[in-house]
Amino acid sequence: MKKVINKPESVAQETIEGFMYAYKNSHKKLENVNGITRKDLKDKVAVVIGGGSGHEPLFLGFVGEGLADGVALGNVFAAPTPNTIQEVAKAADSGKGVLFIYGNYAGDVLNFDMAVEMLEMEDVDSRTVRVSDDVASAPVERKEDRRGIAGDVFVIKIAGAAAEKGKSLDEVFEVTQKACDQTYSIGVALSPGTIPDSGEPTFTLADDEMELGMGIHGEPGMERTKIMKADKLVDRLMDTLLKESNVREGDEVSVLVNGLGSTTLMELFIANRRVARVLEEKGVNVYDMDVNSYCTTQEMGGFSITLLKLDDELKELHDATANSPYYKK
Repeated sequence: MKKVINKPESVAQETIEGFMYAYKNSHKKLENVNGITRKDLKDKVAVVIGGGSGHEPLFLGFVGEGLADGVALGNVFAAPTPNTIQEVAKAADSGKGVLFIYGNYAGDVLNFDMAVEMLEMEDVDSRTVRVSDDVASAPVERKEDRRGIAGDVFVIKIAGAAAEKGKSLDEVFEVTQKACDQTYSIGVALSPGTIPDSGEPTFTLADDEMELGMGIHGEPGMERTKIMKADKLVDRLMDTLLKESNVREGDEVSVLVNGLGSTTLMELFIANRRVARVLEEKGVNVYDMDVNSYCTTQEMGGFSITLLKLDDELKELHDATANSPYYKK
């Protein structure tokens, strides 16, 4: 493994320090915890996101206007501590409550729940939306067990826009949960990322293999198979995604094709080309398409496809202005 790091145990801290040198005019680092808030916090519901480091620019790069107001970060692929979450929430809260958004992983659930209990003792009102968009991780009847992957991007976007419009905490929660319920993703891994702390790959794959549905930390997918051409691969992923979602002919969707770290923009556009054609063949209306690498796993090879099924309310919030270091609308 070759990495531009100093000490493995300092990766998360030094990542935040480097980020702050770049964005000190718009962001504020909290003392003694790995947490950041906007400098221009407003009198509104606060949106606080978080998770492990190593998925940049998620979550670090999504603090800004129309998105999150604060972020709590853990070490690489590890949940932030309850104390970090608590401090970020208190710093971001204007008195109108806090909405937490994070991926549905056991460590994150445990630590965010503990933070909520600690905040209740300080009379800080909060709600929680756990992103669970990965259709490969559990069947639809167990949606509450599904992992959160690149769908975080759409859910954070909707929450930030709703909060920016001055909606109440309950209103922001309800529309964000609706966005979460209407977001579906599936990924494929072609090669592993590496964990800076240990220098070990997150999983192993033969040179001629890929794994359909693999998670962003190397969690098992649905099927390990031989490498296939791009169009055939996208067809397999879209077939599963459309079967597992409630997206049907006549529906309108926003699409995200997300690279996992080492997949080039050229490859992502080739995949996106086929995604667009499949949706067209199925009679699904594409309102917007985004091709980028937002939710990564170091240098993992592969990509994910996310669909957000839109209605008029979600479309208006989807279109609202957003401005952070790594996401703009």
